[in-house]
Amino acid sequence: MMTLKKLALRAVFAGTAVFGLGSAQAALPIQHWTLANGAKIYLVATNALPIVDVQVDFDAGSRRDPAPQAGLASVTSAMVEKGVRAGKSGEPALDQNALGEAWADLGASFDVSAGTDRMSYLLRTLSDPALLGKAVALASREIGEPSFPDDVWLRERERINAAIKEANTKPATIAGRAFGQDVYGVHPYGQEVTEETLARIDTATMRQRYQQLIVPCRAKLSIVGAVTRAEAESVATTLLSRLPANDACTPLPTIAPVAALTAPKDERIPFDSAQAHVFIGQPGYPRKDPDHFALNLGNYVLGGGGFVSRLTNEVREKRGLTYSVYSGFAPGLDAGAFRIGFQTRPDQAEEAIKVSREVLAKFVAEGPTESELKAAKDNLIGGFPLLLDSNRKLIGNVANIAWHDLPLDYLDTWTTRMNAVTAADVKAAFARKLQPERMVTVVVGGK
Repeated sequence: MMTLKKLALRAVFAGTAVFGLGSAQAALPIQHWTLANGAKIYLVATNALPIVDVQVDFDAGSRRDPAPQAGLASVTSAMVEKGVRAGKSGEPALDQNALGEAWADLGASFDVSAGTDRMSYLLRTLSDPALLGKAVALASREIGEPSFPDDVWLRERERINAAIKEANTKPATIAGRAFGQDVYGVHPYGQEVTEETLARIDTATMRQRYQQLIVPCRAKLSIVGAVTRAEAESVATTLLSRLPANDACTPLPTIAPVAALTAPKDERIPFDSAQAHVFIGQPGYPRKDPDHFALNLGNYVLGGGGFVSRLTNEVREKRGLTYSVYSGFAPGLDAGAFRIGFQTRPDQAEEAIKVSREVLAKFVAEGPTESELKAAKDNLIGGFPLLLDSNRKLIGNVANIAWHDLPLDYLDTWTTRMNAVTAADVKAAFARKLQPERMVTVVVGGK
């Protein structure tokens, strides 16, 4: 006979929790409210499966790292999972191994990560009240009582240093770093962890950063699954209950926007490699920009649509200069980069760059054809239900809406807004956002 624990493990980790296609096409309503402590809640209640997914986000990503300690957000998030100190209610301290066993016993999972903009905590558990309560209680300890053990950090720092040294031997790493620095300049989006910045980080720095940034009033909680609004509020309250209360939630310091490029920059970095790594680009746009739908569709035509894109047709199919070429935007709270990327033989790099620039300039000047736009819409709109066919995918979409303050009916109106975009809209959006004559070009490889 299968035990409750084994049932939990099978249900939570067996794979994708699939909704019916019909329910994916009709987006589920998002309930939104604010707790007394200032935390904002976004709930999609669905009984499709007995699972609850929770994502808690804070404005504590790498853009908040001091430049001399670049990488602080990333290592802090990793260290959260290395142990918890003794709890206020008398619970014993738990090291990393004990935490792993505790999560396995519950048949649940808990992960912490940090990106450019945010630090995120992700909980997945069964909705059975007994299991849900225990999983939320354990997650609240990791969120509110991380121990940041010194001995573990010393070991982790050596491991990360080794990974940095290895990455620095690869042309892709060198190209990516140079591109980020050239595009973003002094903006935090261009910072990368190095051996030097890592050496300036200790557990005291992590604790100080945590205390400043991980506070209830700045939390955004997205919850998807088999819970009522009352249950969701209880989950949210418990998850944040071990963080220090902050009666006066002062605004965080403003981060200056990414500066526009004023002139082109070509950077050629010699590297003994069989392939040259090439990036061409510039700052793009923030996620809340109203041009998002037009830029998304246009990029599919330009270089985001794989074998049907213009870049692939001109650079790969007609001239055989590369196996793969792509373009894409990476919007965030600020203007993430627009990038064209490919690899090619070093002796073909100049021709591939020339062709790519010509394709880009023509697209910005003329926009897509009606047939290209229709094909892009058919693909993106046809694939939209696949973005909502599981708890895990839906929580990501809800968290995206919460983080970027998008309309609560964003998923309901997505298809309509995408269908409304015209070829003229795409042309105008690309003309507003991209300046092909002022872009950064980075080439790593060759002499």
